[in-house]
Amino acid sequence: MMSTESNVCCALIRHGAYEQLPNVPSALQPYPLTREGTEEVRQQARAFGLWLRATGRTLDPLVETSTLLRAWQTGQIYMEELHEFFQAPPQLKSFPSLCERSVGAVANLSVSEIERVIELDPRFDTPPANWKSDSDYRLPFDGAESLMEAGERVAQHLLAWREGAESEMKSGMKSGIKLFVGHGAAIRHAAYHLNVIKRCDIKRLSMFYGHPVVFEMGLEFADGQCPRLLFGQWKQRQIQDVPD
Repeated sequence: MMSTESNVCCALIRHGAYEQLPNVPSALQPYPLTREGTEEVRQQARAFGLWLRATGRTLDPLVETSTLLRAWQTGQIYMEELHEFFQAPPQLKSFPSLCERSVGAVANLSVSEIERVIELDPRFDTPPANWKSDSDYRLPFDGAESLMEAGERVAQHLLAWREGAESEMKSGMKSGIKLFVGHGAAIRHAAYHLNVIKRCDIKRLSMFYGHPVVFEMGLEFADGQCPRLLFGQWKQRQIQDVPD
């Protein structure tokens, strides 16, 4: 069935696998995709392209990613693989608002070192044992966020885009699917803020590397209705899953 593209739609994409340091919160690590991660993103983009061709849908020419290299590279691969589906020559723009949860002044320290620094500072309480995955816990350092706060930041970015996209549609412009490339935990928490998933789903669900989860995004984001899933699927979270 050919699409009329009558509603604004977005694809939320987790970056591909990258050279992540072991036992280090992933938020601001600056490393690139691995070779395997690059190929996995290409395969995911090609599979998405088959769906685009079958449904007659097109893509918004501005691809938005976080400022981190792994997300930028993922966006670049999507532009290369899906070039024919963009409504105009694609461009990429990076935004800090799409980054993963920041741990602030202790960015890129190991978990054990972060916990040691907290223990050394008499001003700080001992963090909960599961602080890395606690949605509401914020490390006591300048610039740190909780996962919920990071999700709200991403959600606000998406809402601002939706408002502009709907205004353009009212003026007669055709809307293509908008690609947003970011990070698993921040996207999941944003999805909660946007009524895409329930709070109980945050810890239950994860995201496949490079795999788009596509939603039709109308006013339901504001009135509490669940957006309609068009393509893709969430990953059932496993205990051994890498964070982010």
